[in-house]
Amino acid sequence: MSDTDKYIQKMVEDAKEKGISTSYVRRQENKQCPIGAQGMCCKHCNMGPCRITSKNPTGICGADADTIAARNFARMVAAGASAHSDHAREVALTLLHAAKGKAPDYGIKDKEKLFALARELEIKVNDRPVEDIAFEVANVCLAQFGQQEGEIVFTKRAPEKRLELWRKLGIVPRGIDREIVELMHRTTVGVDQDYKSIVTASLRTALANGWGGSMIATELQDILFGTPKPLRSKVNLGVLKDDQVNILIHGHNPLLSDMIAQVALEPEMLKKAEGKKAKGINLAGICCTANEVLMRRGVPIAGHFQQQELALTTGAVEAMVVDVQCVYSSLPTIAKCYHTDIISTSAEAHIPGAIHINFDEHNALSVARQIVERAINNYPNRKEVNIPKESQDLVAGFSHEAINYMLGGSFRSSYRPLNDNIMNGRIRGVAGVVGCTLPGENTDETHQELVKELIANDVLVIQSGCSAITCAKAGLLKPEAAMEFAGAGLKEVCETVGIPPVLHTGACVDNSRILIEATNVVREGGLGEDISDVPAAGACPAWMSEKAIAIGQYFVASGVYTIFGPNLQVDGSENMQKLLYSGLEKITGGMWDVADNPKDMAAKMIAHIDKKRKALGIDKAKERVLYDMAMRRELEV
Repeated sequence: MSDTDKYIQKMVEDAKEKGISTSYVRRQENKQCPIGAQGMCCKHCNMGPCRITSKNPTGICGADADTIAARNFARMVAAGASAHSDHAREVALTLLHAAKGKAPDYGIKDKEKLFALARELEIKVNDRPVEDIAFEVANVCLAQFGQQEGEIVFTKRAPEKRLELWRKLGIVPRGIDREIVELMHRTTVGVDQDYKSIVTASLRTALANGWGGSMIATELQDILFGTPKPLRSKVNLGVLKDDQVNILIHGHNPLLSDMIAQVALEPEMLKKAEGKKAKGINLAGICCTANEVLMRRGVPIAGHFQQQELALTTGAVEAMVVDVQCVYSSLPTIAKCYHTDIISTSAEAHIPGAIHINFDEHNALSVARQIVERAINNYPNRKEVNIPKESQDLVAGFSHEAINYMLGGSFRSSYRPLNDNIMNGRIRGVAGVVGCTLPGENTDETHQELVKELIANDVLVIQSGCSAITCAKAGLLKPEAAMEFAGAGLKEVCETVGIPPVLHTGACVDNSRILIEATNVVREGGLGEDISDVPAAGACPAWMSEKAIAIGQYFVASGVYTIFGPNLQVDGSENMQKLLYSGLEKITGGMWDVADNPKDMAAKMIAHIDKKRKALGIDKAKERVLYDMAMRRELEV
């Protein structure tokens, strides 16, 4: 058990002694259903629910294990895609309202990115007002949701060979909402009953997420709040302050949390905090909203998804402000044991027992001030405070633009140095390690040991979401980690460029950045013609949310070997296992895999990377030859 897991376990035990139930305890008490874990429970109609076993091989409607497993899997893809895409819609609407002057608290932080995106969307820039350009960009992005025919616009960013394959397979998304709705229809009782057809449709829906909704969210958030650049901050519960007003922001949408970060620095609010005997206002994050404000403002991260309840048990939190996704229903119950206010802010996410203050982008700063002032007024109500000492430094903010700049500078930025170092073997390959955390023993260690094994074998790791938070807690997201944990080749590259061996690229919606980074590796040349040719692999060591399945499926559809742990809910169907774990590789060039421990997961990923290196002919180190004059004359220039 890692050190981070040990102190978490102690906090869990302390809470249990106080009669407070956390997810760690509930996980032990609520044993996973073995039939559901295999994807063999169907409850899509009222003839059931049906449980498929060897004695009952079909449901009442006649659907067999293959159909049921495929429907369940596809519905997770649809649900996950809807979450990220609805997030994107709200961001696009905010940009639209800001451009029209109806959301005056928002502005354009990255005009250059706005102009670049406008040109890509064939919107005239010239000397037009910024607001007019933003208005058109927002409208084009919003049109991607309701579009009924054609192709969503950002699929054109994919390598040409990849886009041709998608067209051949008929899986280029026509419109984001259309694909989600159609997949839900297909998986309704009595509609699509061919597991292969259902999985193919889920590929298209997943692409609507990765190259549609998620990419729109990332691009427009950069325009509104600024494109991330590398910065230093801190992580873990030790970032809470015993002498300041602590406000935790939790969820996934940065529209409000960015405003709260701004308000927390206002002199008037700081003066009010002093009036309550506090020495300041301390803002920290949980989950992916944390990653969003970390990447752009350097706001420290208190913890990942599994630490949201434990943060309350410190007794030091005046308010936890939540928006959407990954928010525990238990928070108000735990908060009653302390003085903490749980404040829900989304019209889509009401929580019994929480205080609801509805967020409205039209008067965002006003809502943020109301929330911050409430937290300040709650500070005198503190009782016993017990903040863990654990905290760690990290470096985050590795957007595609930042990586491009760091590899070459302002006037010669490119992915050439990365490609060259993959080809010469200093960097063995690239791995995306993303996703959730699960309650239980060693939850952090699973992520950390996987990443340590990868970087020790010269694999550069790109991270997002709660997985990045977990590894940051182990000190893996700072440049010094290369000297301690990385192999000789990766260490040399990291030391030369000045980067950590693990690059934090953002929230889970920002996995679209990894797609862009992979595409730029292909376009730079020397590593194949498609994403599936690149020595790269993806992993989600401990998936929890349906969003993770949607993300995994769009990476597989994009040609990436993608491994999840500890399982996928398809084990009850041998045909679904064959399709996901081997069949899809023949179709999309990407495939799913599973492993229930970090050592096996790392071994499989490295084996795949080595297979791709061999296919490219870069698996053997080239002997260095000192050319004499005669050999130089023979060179063709």
